[in-house]
Amino acid sequence: MKDKKKYIVQILKSIFAFVLFYYSAYIQLIPIAILNIDIHNISDSLNVLLSCFSNIVVLIILWFLYRKELKKEWKIFKDKLAINLDTMVKYWIVGLVLMMASNIIINMMFKTGQAENEQAVQSMISALPWAMLIDAGLLAPFIEEIIFRKCFRNVFKNSTFFVIASGFVFGAMHVINASNPIGYLFIIPYGCLGVSFALMYKKTDTVYTSIFAHMLHNSILTLLSIL
Repeated sequence: MKDKKKYIVQILKSIFAFVLFYYSAYIQLIPIAILNIDIHNISDSLNVLLSCFSNIVVLIILWFLYRKELKKEWKIFKDKLAINLDTMVKYWIVGLVLMMASNIIINMMFKTGQAENEQAVQSMISALPWAMLIDAGLLAPFIEEIIFRKCFRNVFKNSTFFVIASGFVFGAMHVINASNPIGYLFIIPYGCLGVSFALMYKKTDTVYTSIFAHMLHNSILTLLSIL
């Protein structure tokens, strides 16, 4: 009975966290209202700063929600640091190769160019590069790993289903605003990366493995765009 109650609490926490993440853009209305910003005339630079603000708020809430588990998993990460880092690098490389390969195949078949999500990110990097390094390289990975890995693992006890569901939803969220059917094909490369993050979490039992892998991935891509 106690375990069932605990599981229900985990489900409710995960639902709340996912809804918070999905509607996090509305948090940006707080500084917009306070500073009397014209929502019809928001520059890319201001958009980056607003994104940083909403992500910081979301991260604080998620930390409060999962602080006990995150502290416990941080100890696991530190105690087996060498093994966890080795696992992280191996799975990240596999995920990266699969992501790149599927991107190439999609582009060869449909001549699509970059995924629309990537185009939007590139525009924001050009506007305010170092702020985007913080937002995309640090804040977003921490939040997304709690949502797509931690929450999913707490809800889906079957490891195989957890990995597949985590990768699929992670990929889907990155193409949800695609303007044409071809754009949805990019769920495959994003999904491959999501699966690799889920596998490293499953393997190491600490979400920090996937958090740091995600940070590494996003930071490298952002720095390459800046430089």
